[in-house]
Amino acid sequence: MNIELDADGHLLNHTDWTTDIAQTLADTLDVQLTEEHFAILQAVRDYYANFSHPPTTRPLIKYLSQTLPQYQIDNAKLQSLFNTGLVARHVNRIAGLPKPANCL
Repeated sequence: MNIELDADGHLLNHTDWTTDIAQTLADTLDVQLTEEHFAILQAVRDYYANFSHPPTTRPLIKYLSQTLPQYQIDNAKLQSLFNTGLVARHVNRIAGLPKPANCL
C-alpha cells in the first residue's frame, strides 16, 4: 500500500483515508484497532469536518466525551487505547488528519 505522508507521518491528503490506512498508521504504535478505536477516529474526522482544523488534546477529549459518552473518554483512556502519551497528535494522525497546532 502506497501512502503519501508528510515529514511527521500524517497523510498528505485526508480524503485518502481508509480503515486499512488507519490500521497501517496504528501499526507504528503497535495498536490493533477495534470498534471503539474506529468510533473515536470517525468522531475526530467529524470534528475536523465541522471545525476545519484537527483538535488539540483538551478540545479532543471534550468533543469525544460529548459525542461518545458510552466510552467514557478521558486522557488516560486515550493514552491506553492508542499506546501513546501524545494523544492528540497520534489520534489525528491515525484518523488521517494533519498534526494539530502546538503539538510536538
